Amino acid sequence: MNKYVVLKTFSDLEDGNHIYQEGDKYPRQGKAKKSRIDELSSTSNKLGEPLIVELESDK
Repeated sequence: MNKYVVLKTFSDLEDGNHIYQEGDKYPRQGKAKKSRIDELSSTSNKLGEPLIVELESDK
């Protein structure tokens, strides 16, 4: 399972306006849709900059 961390504080409009702070894990519970991960990890969101990044796995 991929894990993500927040790069910049934002309010997630698809998670009840939950405020994710820099350094938080994303999502806070459950599993996010791939389309949402793609949106938040690129410039294709309302803030126009990547908001989350995938953590490197410990393989």
